[in-house]
Amino acid sequence: MPKLKTGTVVPTVAEDKAIIAAARGDADAKPLTDAQWKAVAPTVRMGRPPKAAPKEAVKLRLDPDVLAVLRASGAGWQTRVNAILRERFAL
Repeated sequence: MPKLKTGTVVPTVAEDKAIIAAARGDADAKPLTDAQWKAVAPTVRMGRPPKAAPKEAVKLRLDPDVLAVLRASGAGWQTRVNAILRERFAL
């Protein structure tokens, strides 16, 4: 059984049997077997599509004054550092 969200109400064994019996009586609402549940796959991928070449996280040690100037340049300073390195090494 998957991990449930906090506050989820789980039926008792007797309630579960009653639910299953009612579902079996309805031709349009047959419960799935364990094998069918294992075969279930998501039909929609959530989130952003994966990048062909994702950026890699690294640890870089910089002098405090250099880091202060970079951070003071505003949001996106890490992207600008990446551009500076690309330009410097002609990538």
